[in-house]
Amino acid sequence: MNYPFWEVPIIGGGVLIGIVAVIHVFVAHFAVGGGLFLPLTERKAYRENDPRILDYVKRHTLFFVLLTLVTGAITGVGIWWTIGLVHPPATRTLLLVFVWVWATEWVMFFTEIAAALIYYYGWDRMPPKTHLTVGWIYFASAWLSLFLINGILTFMLTPGQWLQTRSLFHAFFNPTMLPSLFLRTLVAVALAGIFALITASWLQPDDLREKMVKWAGRWLIAPAVLMPVGLVWYLAMVPESARRFVIGGAGPVLQVFFAVSIILSLFIFAFTLAGTFKFARQFNMPLALLIAGLALITTGFTEWVREAMRKPYVIYGYMFSNSVRVDEVPKLREKGILVNAKWSSVPYLTRDNWRDAAKEIFRVQCASCHTLDGYNALRPLIHGWDERMIDQALQRLHILRNGVMPPFLGTEAERKALARWLAEIAKENGTVNSQQR
Repeated sequence: MNYPFWEVPIIGGGVLIGIVAVIHVFVAHFAVGGGLFLPLTERKAYRENDPRILDYVKRHTLFFVLLTLVTGAITGVGIWWTIGLVHPPATRTLLLVFVWVWATEWVMFFTEIAAALIYYYGWDRMPPKTHLTVGWIYFASAWLSLFLINGILTFMLTPGQWLQTRSLFHAFFNPTMLPSLFLRTLVAVALAGIFALITASWLQPDDLREKMVKWAGRWLIAPAVLMPVGLVWYLAMVPESARRFVIGGAGPVLQVFFAVSIILSLFIFAFTLAGTFKFARQFNMPLALLIAGLALITTGFTEWVREAMRKPYVIYGYMFSNSVRVDEVPKLREKGILVNAKWSSVPYLTRDNWRDAAKEIFRVQCASCHTLDGYNALRPLIHGWDERMIDQALQRLHILRNGVMPPFLGTEAERKALARWLAEIAKENGTVNSQQR
């Protein structure tokens, strides 16, 4: 409420964040797992005295550097750009709480980029031992970057004792920090193997392709065995209401997405392990790309579920998804939304400006999650509703929507103005439908 609202047509700001974030998460986890794959595979080449494997690692390094440094960097900047515009109060909170963690992560990120470039350009220019050391430096900085970012992300769902102490230690080492780190590390290892299949699938001769396909497939064994353990651990640590959304029947759409992510993960592991060990010689590029595509889709479903579990908060127990802090609720109910929204073009509700005021109330309270006609649209949702029905729903949003939506915050007059305006929207929808018929 202290910042101008950035309205994204059709898809809404949340979906835009999701699109950028899923791509970044997918590539960033490969940047960690791939950083482990490179030195271990290089060491394998030296141990087996096989120059063909060494040549493969050199070519895989180019693929790795181009994908992680270019796509990862662009989408990383994109995340900062989108969250800063869509959720500036939440972004500000994360910066203030974790300022030294962010500073440390940026040092790790700089080290990661420098080490990756030195590792790539160091082939045939450095002694093998020195080159391997650079590879290990890259992996260590990449994993530490994951470690730091993970603590910040998990804070948003489980701030834990920070809500009382405001301690950085409690914020970072929150209840889901360790199980999430365990799961993300396993995901990074699995993606290292999946992306290695892409570069291994075009190798010649057949015996080399078979060897490297099997080597890449082995990287999915530990994640396949340990991920169920990590998932149970993670779900045990989330708030009870969030867990209920996923497995307790309160959020059917969320349950479907969660089930799809589990099914796709099982299919990826089974298909990859069977394909790489039983048909390694026949393994080809289309199969590798299919597995990578399914992994990207699975990442999308999983991240969507993780984000949705926080509802109705953007920072659980501290800030609602519309950027209103929990401690602001009494003030907003007493004095109203418009007078407290610093960038509202309508500072007061009057008899003459109620329609414009209602639009501002919708923008401040609802538009962070809802559009009128695009994603999560309100117009078809309230089709056929009258003003009284809408007003009654606004009074019980947090109950009717199973805790997914925050309560309406504002005066009774502001609520009734919003209900009246939405009733007009509902009638417009009915008129349009009648004309179409």
